[in-house]
Amino acid sequence: MFKSRVVMQYNQVKTRQQIAIEYGISPRTLRRWLKQNNIILPCRLLCPKEQSIIYKTFGYPGLTL
Repeated sequence: MFKSRVVMQYNQVKTRQQIAIEYGISPRTLRRWLKQNNIILPCRLLCPKEQSIIYKTFGYPGLTL
């Protein structure tokens, strides 16, 4: 049951600000992280495919073992 909630959480479009909040950082810091890792994303809402690039690079926020 928990796993399905996590999957649902990551299957919707999000803004960069929403992703930054998930990591507990400012949108400016997220922008710097993306730039340092040469991740170029379009200037619009981020679809799940684009979000997965961020999550695979920096890890899934809030899922610590």
